[in-house]
Amino acid sequence: MTNTIVFSSFFNAVHSSIADGTFAKLTFTKTIGKPELLNIYVKTAVENGTLKLSVIHKIYKEGLQEIEKIIELDDLESELTPYINNPFMWVLLFTTEADITMKLNKKRIANISEQPPTFKNPDAALTAFKNK
Repeated sequence: MTNTIVFSSFFNAVHSSIADGTFAKLTFTKTIGKPELLNIYVKTAVENGTLKLSVIHKIYKEGLQEIEKIIELDDLESELTPYINNPFMWVLLFTTEADITMKLNKKRIANISEQPPTFKNPDAALTAFKNK
C-alpha cells in the first residue's frame, strides 16, 4: 500500500472512533532530529454546540509552550498530514477498543499496527456531546 492509502485508512479509523464514541486521544510523536515542535495532541471539543477538534502543538522555544487551534472534524486529515514525516514518525490513535499506531520506518514507508487499549474511557468532551 502507498503511504497515501495508509494515511487515509488511519484517518478513517480516527473518524470512525469519533463517530462511534470510542475516541480517547490522538498523539503525534517520535520526531526526526530536534525540532521545536515536540508533540501534537488532538482531543475533541464542543464549540457553539458543534463537535470539533482541539489540536494542541507542544513547542519548546524558550521554554515549553502550548498552542491550541480548534478545527472542524472534516479538516483533520488536511490539517495534520503535513506533520507526518516532517517531523513526526509515529501517530497514535487511542480508543477504548484499541491503540492504533501508524509508524513510518527508515525508508519512510507507513504501516499500521494495533494493540490492546490504553484508555478505558473515551474523551470527556466527546462523551458529553454524545450524551446530549
